[in-house]
Formats: sequence, structure tokens, C-alpha cells
Amino acid sequence: MAILTVGASRTIGTLLAEARQALDRAGVPNAAQEVQWLMEHVLELKHHQLVSRAEQPLSDEAWARAEHAIGRRVAREPLQYILGTQEFCGLEFQVTPDVLIPRPDTEVLVQETIRRGGLHDGSVLVEVGTGSGCIAVTLATVIPGVRILAIDRSPRALRVAQCNAAAHGVAEKIEWLEGDLLAPLAGRGLEGRVDVVVSNPPYIAEREWGGLQPEVRAFEPREALVAGAAGTELHERLLREAKPFLAAGGLLLMELGQGQAPVVCRLAERAGGYAPVQIIPDTAGIQRVAIAQRIGE
Repeated sequence: MAILTVGASRTIGTLLAEARQALDRAGVPNAAQEVQWLMEHVLELKHHQLVSRAEQPLSDEAWARAEHAIGRRVAREPLQYILGTQEFCGLEFQVTPDVLIPRPDTEVLVQETIRRGGLHDGSVLVEVGTGSGCIAVTLATVIPGVRILAIDRSPRALRVAQCNAAAHGVAEKIEWLEGDLLAPLAGRGLEGRVDVVVSNPPYIAEREWGGLQPEVRAFEPREALVAGAAGTELHERLLREAKPFLAAGGLLLMELGQGQAPVVCRLAERAGGYAPVQIIPDTAGIQRVAIAQRIGE
């Protein structure tokens, strides 16, 4: 089924107008801006060129490429997967359906890792659930001399992360490990030597899955989003599994879902071996990051 009107004059201006109407009908938020981004990408033009060349005819091939991209967005495929990139902490990251799309909320996790981690030459940092690699790669670009190990259970996600590390010139600064949570650290002599463990774990509860936007529910990897019945199952495991590896005074930093801070604080208290958890809000005031400091036993 044609997304754009059959027989319409095939100019850039007509394309923009038709595409916006199609996205509006599909219920896509911010349709006008998204059309600009999509058409800049598909037609390989700058924003001002889309405006100044509104009367320029398009070839059948260019029109077909544009219609294909608009069709994907009408089906509610995330814009980032269509464009193939997402900005995070001022850096551009490749994203595919094998990885979660980086969110601005997670930038708080990176900022707090830099601010509170006390990282220096020789420090050891572990990221759990690296996905696109946005956290590990960003940290590798701004903190010299730190040993970074990035873990993910998905080999496909690790390949995306490695491409992003190479694109930003930090491929040699990160060790990539495949496995579940902190299990890949076993046998590496890291017990009691890790200064920071950082993670944006899955934290959506099973009951919340059906209410998520179609962009998330139908396209992003479910295993990177849903933790279990409560939504805090992975936080509980991280608190338990990080203990043997964290040095005294070392930090475990975890991203939280809305309303999860009290639960995670109780889980840390129950796990033992941590000072009282600090909770950091994001720019919207939502309690977004939990910081648990390892204490000696």
C-alpha cells in the first residue's frame, strides 16, 4: 500500500508535506521535525537545502527511498533505527534493533560515574549490560588510564558496541566480555579490585510491558528492558554479585525506573556490605541513579 499520494507532483516540497501528513495520521509525535530529520537523511541534504529546493523534482528512485523510510516510521519503527544513529553525551552512536536506544536519562548515570567514581590511572571500571556501548565508550573518551571492562549477554550487541568504540577511537581501551551480569569476571583475579561497577539494567516490570509505546514494545530488544515481575530483579542481583569484586570504598551505580528508589534502598540494606544508598535525580526530578558504596566487612 502506498504511503504517499499516487500521482502527486514529485518535488521535495510535496514530499515533505505528504510525509508529514502520513506521520500525523499514524500518531507519530513531533511529526514535522521527524520528517525533516528523515528527509535530510534519505535525500542527503541539509535542512536549508530542503527549504530552498522545495520545487526541485525527485527521481523515482529517490521518491521510493523516501517512501520506504516514511513507511517504516508510519509502522512506528523508532526514528533512531531508521537513521541508524543516536546522540548520547555529545557523541554519535550507531544503533540497531540489537541494542537499546540510548536515552538522555542515562546521561545522569555517566555524569555521576565521572563525578563520584574517583577514577584515575589504574582504576578498574566494569559496565554491566553495555548494549550499544554508549556508557563505556563515553567514559573511555573522557577518563584516561582507566581499565574498562564492558559486559553484555548478547554477542550481537557487543558487535555494535565494538563498532562504536572503534568509531570514537577507544577500541583498545575497553575489554569486551560476553555473559550474564558479572559472571564473566570470575577467574580474572578481580575480586576486591574493582573501583566502579556501573549499569543501566532492565528495570521494566512485566505488567508494564503492554502499556509501552509501540516504538519500544515492537522494536527494541525486550531482554534489555524487562527485568521481571517487580522490575528490580536485576538491581537485586547486581547488589549481590558486585560485592565480591568491589574494593572497599568502591561504587555500584545503577539507573532506576520511576518509583524504584525506595525498593532498591531496601534491597541494598538487605544485601549487606554497603553504606546507605545515595539517590540522584535526573533533570526532571525523577530519582534516576542509585549509588551504593562498598564497605569493609
